This record gives sequence, structure tokens and C-alpha cells, in this order.
Amino acid sequence: MPQTHPTAAPTAPTTASPTELSLEERLTLIDAAMTVRLDEAKIAYEVNTAHIPTEPVDLADIITGPLDTGPAPLPELYPTPVAALLQRAHHRLLTGGWCSGVLVDEEGAHCMLGAIRAEAGGDRRLEADAAAVLLEAIRREFGDGVDSVPSFNDAHGTAWIPIRMVDQAAHLADARGL
Repeated sequence: MPQTHPTAAPTAPTTASPTELSLEERLTLIDAAMTVRLDEAKIAYEVNTAHIPTEPVDLADIITGPLDTGPAPLPELYPTPVAALLQRAHHRLLTGGWCSGVLVDEEGAHCMLGAIRAEAGGDRRLEADAAAVLLEAIRREFGDGVDSVPSFNDAHGTAWIPIRMVDQAAHLADARGL
């Protein structure tokens, strides 16, 4: 007997029933329902808090501008002279500004070596010790190709790396007890 294979009945194209809504239509209905609920909650809040006495608020008491507090205070200094000098130089660069190409520019900003010299107060030995520790900190991070503190300072277009290196040199000097 020959074997026959059942054939699938042709299927009609599926169409959405009139009760099915598209995603956009459902979202529109949900948005409308939420708006009604929020309006009801707003009215309920106003009714429930109507008996609470309030005084008008003067915005001048609330909104204030920034206060001019001056430069940031110098943090507690390291106990050793070279570390304290480098910490003061770091603070000077943060508050007074950084420059390159000169020790001090016309606006009063200092380069790395200029900040050390200004904070050393004329003590050339202390200044030389601080510059040596700073150069060592720079070479630790950037290699032995760095010739001097001024050349490193002038090689940067922004203050972030030079200022960070003065801070790292202060930590290094403190760790060595200098």
C-alpha cells in the first residue's frame, strides 16, 4: 500500500484581533493612567497639608554666592626640613599658580624650582637638597633621561604633572627623614 504523507493545512495570515493594542498604544494608555494618579496624589497632598501654617521663604536667605575665603590653608608640615620645604613649594604652586620658562612670571606664578627657591628663604643648601630629591622623584617615574628640574618643568604644558611631582618629592623626603 502506498504511503501517503500528511500535508499541512494552509494557514491563514495572522492578524491582530481588535482587542490587541500595539506597544505605542499601551504606553499611551499607561501614561494617561499615571497622569491621572499623579494629579489625584497632588490634590490629596494639598488637602492633607492645607492646615499646616507656613511662612514665606526669602530666597536671599537660601541662595548665596560662593564665599571668598582666600587661599587654602597650608596643611600641617612634615617634621623634616627638606620635606617641609617641598610641601610648602607644593602649596605655593597650588595656590599661586604654575608657570614654565621662567622662575616667576609677571602674574606671580612659579615654576617648580622657583617655588622651591621662594620657600627656601635664601638657604641655598636646603634649596639644593630639595631640588635633588625632586629630581630623584622625577627620574623614578620618568626615567634617567630627565636632565634637570627646569627642563622637566618646561617640558609640560599644564601644571598637573609638575605639581604632582613636587608632592611626591615631599613624600619621598619625608620617608627618608630629610
